[in-house]
Amino acid sequence: MTFINKLGRSTKAATAIEYGLIAALIAVAGISAMTSVGKSVSTTFKTVNNGLTP
Repeated sequence: MTFINKLGRSTKAATAIEYGLIAALIAVAGISAMTSVGKSVSTTFKTVNNGLTP
């Protein structure tokens, strides 16, 4: 029980959780941005390929 009380009063645990949430948010934003850019690059390469194919 003492451990739970100490954990509840500890600000280090809250800070670690906040950093974890920030890292997760950055990861989600990065994945969505890379997916969007990947689709755009794929379309560009298909256009170039169609232009070079006789």
